[in-house]
Formats: sequence, C-alpha cells, structure tokens
Amino acid sequence: MYMKDTHKIWLATGEEKVFLEPSMANRHGLIAGATGTGKTVTLKVLAESFSDMGVPTFIADIKGDLSGMATPGTENKHIRRSIDTMGLTDFSYTSYPVQFWDVYGKQGLPVRTTISEMGPELLARLLGLNDTQTGVLRIVFRVADEKELLLIDLKDLRAMVQFVGDNAKEYKLTYGNISTQTIGAIQRALLTLEDEGGEIFFGEPSLDLSDWLDWDENGRGMMNILECSTLFQHPLLYGTFLLWMLSEIYEMFPEAGDLEKPKLAFFFDEAHLLFDDAPKALVDKVEQVVRLIRSKGVSVWFITQNPTDIPESVLGQIGNRVQHALRAYTPNDQKALNAAAKSFRVNEAFDTADAIQALGVGEALVSVLDPDGIPSIVQKANILPPKSSMKAADPILLQSVVLASALRDKYAGEEDRESAYEVITKEREEAEEEAAKAKEAEEKEKEKAKKEKEKSARKTSGRKKTSVFQKAVNSTANTIGREIGKKIVRGLFDTFLK
Repeated sequence: MYMKDTHKIWLATGEEKVFLEPSMANRHGLIAGATGTGKTVTLKVLAESFSDMGVPTFIADIKGDLSGMATPGTENKHIRRSIDTMGLTDFSYTSYPVQFWDVYGKQGLPVRTTISEMGPELLARLLGLNDTQTGVLRIVFRVADEKELLLIDLKDLRAMVQFVGDNAKEYKLTYGNISTQTIGAIQRALLTLEDEGGEIFFGEPSLDLSDWLDWDENGRGMMNILECSTLFQHPLLYGTFLLWMLSEIYEMFPEAGDLEKPKLAFFFDEAHLLFDDAPKALVDKVEQVVRLIRSKGVSVWFITQNPTDIPESVLGQIGNRVQHALRAYTPNDQKALNAAAKSFRVNEAFDTADAIQALGVGEALVSVLDPDGIPSIVQKANILPPKSSMKAADPILLQSVVLASALRDKYAGEEDRESAYEVITKEREEAEEEAAKAKEAEEKEKEKAKKEKEKSARKTSGRKKTSVFQKAVNSTANTIGREIGKKIVRGLFDTFLK
C-alpha cells in the first residue's frame, strides 16, 4: 500500500511495519518461495503500490489470475483478519488501470517484434544453435545489412538464410566457410520456432515500449499485463522475449541517476526461465542489463520458487528481498534453503533457516534497503492484502478492456511491407525469367543456325538430283552418242584416205 503521507510503500507488518523506499526500488527485488506460499499476493501488493504512486508496471501473468487487477477485490475472512490485525483504517477494494497484452493476440493486444530488433544473439539462443551455427546466423544478418534488406518476420529470415547458402562461395573469402549442413540446421530450427508461435510473434507493427508509459485520469500508473499461460509452455520463447524487452527498455531510457521513484517497474514471474540452459554470454548480458538499467530509473522484480534459480551475478544486483516459505525434503532443497538464509542480514531474534521453513501462507522474511541503500535486518512479517480481485477477470470484461483500448487501432492489424523475402523472391523470379528468355533466345539461334546450314548445303550441291529413270535415259543417250560419234570419225578417216 502506497502511503502518500510518507511517500513509502507499506509492504508488510511484523513486530513493526516494513516499508519499501521508492527511491531504492530501482535496486531491484526478489520474491521467492514454494508454490502456494503467497508470492502472487506479494507481487500484487507491490504492483498496486507502484501504480498508486504513478509508476507504470509490466507484469508477466503465468497463471492467468493477475487479470483480476482490472476488478475490485471482495471481502473474505482472511483479508478481513489482515485488515483488522494490521490496522488498515483506510483500506478499500478497488480496480486498477490495466492494459492486456498477448503474444498470440487472443487475450490481449498482439505483442510483436521484428527479427532485426531481436538480433542474432537472442535468436541463436531461441533456436538452440551451436557456436558454428550462431556464427553463420551472424553472417546472415551482416549480409542483410550490406544489401539493405529488412528482416521483419520468419519468412524474411528463412529467405535470407537460403540466399546466403545459395551464394556461399561468394561469401567464403569474406566470412569463411558456410556449409550446406549448417544452413540446413538453421532452417530446421526456424521451422521448429514457427511451430512454437514464432510466425505470430515476429512481425509488424512492432511493440513500442513507450506505449507502456501511461496513466489513468487519477494519475495511477498503467498495469501492462502480458498473458503468459500459453507462452509459458514455450520457455525459450518466453525467456528470450523477456530478455529482449529488458534490453529494449535499457536502450530506450536515458540515464537518470537516483530518482524519488522508478519510471517503470517490471515483474517477471517464473524468472528461472531466463537462465535455464542459457549460455554464459547471455547470462552475462542479463547481469549487465540488470546492473545498468537501475541508472535508467527502472525497477526489476524476479519471482521464482528458489533464490538459487537466479545466477549469483544477477542475485548480487538485488537489494530488496521477500522470502516466502521453502521446504527442505532433499539435500539439494537443504542446500538451497541455507543459501536463501545466508542472503539475509541476521536477526538475532530467530534462526533464519528455521524461520523460512516455518512460515505460513502470506508470511515472509523481508529485507529492504534503507534510504542510504543499506539492507535492513531481516524481519518476519505478514504481507498486506491486495485491493484488487485475486480471481481472474471475467473473459467478457477482459475482452471489453481490449476492445476499448486506445492502442487497439495501432496494434490489432498486421502489416507486411516489402522486406527481405519480397526482395529476394522478386530477384529470384526476375533471374528465372531472364534465364528463361536467354534459353528461348538460344533455342531460336540454334534453329536459325540449323536452317542456315541446310540452305548453305543446298547451294553447295550445285545441281538437282536425278531420278533412276533419268539416269537410265542419260546412260542410253550417252551410249548412242558414243556409237554415232565413232561412225562419224570412221567416215571422216575413210574420206581422208581416199
């Protein structure tokens, strides 16, 4: 609950009230705990408090129940007990300004980005490429830049990969060997990505993250809720999308230093998906973005079951922690429990590891940064109840919010402008047409040459062919001619002799 008189977020109550300093929110936060221990309640209370102080938020909704923020909460005995025991005198149920988003475009405005904006590194992770294949993918992007070809959707990338493969000899001297096997592996990976929904995710209009910076008429920050129940089933796409989003936000915001409150707050549920099986280079990228993005006035909150789901390099950037109950049934569980306990500043009143196992639903161990950035001594406390509904919004209400959105005209329709696929296809068709014309011209030349040869042959023969009958007549005439000739000659000789 945001306390306007103190400009602080009242998060929980134990032996004393626990307040989160808005100026320290950009030191990021972690909400951890086993399933069913109250992580979602903590997320909602923080998101509502940020909205109340005028900070827009982004929330990844894995289970589908966060859509209830669009409707007021309802009374039940658990919430009433919390209200009474915590002395919440000005507590009232209310709805919050919500914008729904959905990569698949079914339960929210479509979320799209382009292949170029995603870049080769994130795509390589998404596609599960090895080092050699990743190198070839970088070449594909470089060639696209050189040819000034736009890579917008998957068909653009497929066309570009095929183009580079077909012209591998041309690029070998500049970029090195590009094998047919590597091109085939990338093409197969692209088909897998298409089956996972990549055909829908990549396209235009691309999401402009500045559209998340919005407020209602009362100055409350807009809650941008991404429906993830389907996206969550494709963890690589989910994790890569979240990483892309963080990177885009980092590029978008200017340096701001320490502010009184964040410009934007992110809540990443099932945060371990960002890091599972991720190469070190990508983990380093997340750590870098998390470390540097706080100077841009952005608060990032990771929600996961166990703190060990988050790499140490990233965990070290987190200053505010809310730890719900953990169970230690196996040696690995015990190791994770001890690691979670050691991340807190010791409270001499209790053993931290024992306390984590004994926490009830809605209880948590909380440590936040004071105004000087120093972690507070860990406290056992009860999280405040949320003001909005804990149930998922009615589908009809959800759709009415989507249809009434001022951004619907901008994102609902899909664009398909000329890009790499169209250009390469056009060039190939023109080349095939030119080849067909050249072949046709060659055939005509061959036919013409053949006729000229036949004509020349007739001229060089010099006479007509004679028939068998004519040959016989000529032979007879020749014979008669010879006999007559002999007689004339003999007659002349006889005359001379006389």
